Formats: sequence, structure tokens, C-alpha cells
Amino acid sequence: QVQLVESGGGLVQAGGSLRLSCVASGISVSVRNMGWYRQAPGKQREFVARITLGGDTNYADSVKGRFTISRDNAKNTLYLQMNSLKPEDTAVYYCNTYPSWKSYWGQGTQVTVSS
Repeated sequence: QVQLVESGGGLVQAGGSLRLSCVASGISVSVRNMGWYRQAPGKQREFVARITLGGDTNYADSVKGRFTISRDNAKNTLYLQMNSLKPEDTAVYYCNTYPSWKSYWGQGTQVTVSS
């Protein structure tokens, strides 16, 4: 069974930072392309960032230059460092493989950015 558990979300003022974590079990983040996704209320889930098993990264234009995706293979954990947060970053953030697998979606972690 694959389980992805996100954490690190919270309430932060615009311009602040948060670091999200995704602890994986039943899957190795070191041998999969992994990604972060988010879903705001009333909107579709969207791609945020991805990292390949080779370490290449890619970001949505809306977060480029502000967010950084990384992983710790020893801890089997994916991270998303979010800086210079904006109110439009408010959403539930999820991790998954890239491309995503429907059965892998977890509960996500809520990020709320106030102005």
C-alpha cells in the first residue's frame, strides 16, 4: 500500500514562508518522479512543482522563483519550500508521483496566506 502524508501547512501572512513535507511509505521517492499539487476552493487541482528521479525540477509559472521542491531519499520524504507567499497561494497542497496516480492522493495540508 502506498501512503503519502503531507504536513507543514498553516496560516501565514503574505510574504512569509512555509516548508511542506510529504512522508512516503510503500513507494520510494528516489526512484519516481515526484510532484506537488494544490487545490483552492472551487478550483481544479493544479500542478505546482516536480522533481525527476535524476534531480531535474520544474515549476508552475505562478510559483517559479518562490518555491523549491526537494527530497531526502534517506528519509523517503519530499519537501516544498515556499517563500514570498501570496494570498493566491492559499490552497490544500498534495504530493504525488508525476504523473499523478489517483489512488495515491492523501489528505493534503492546508496553506492559508493572509493579506
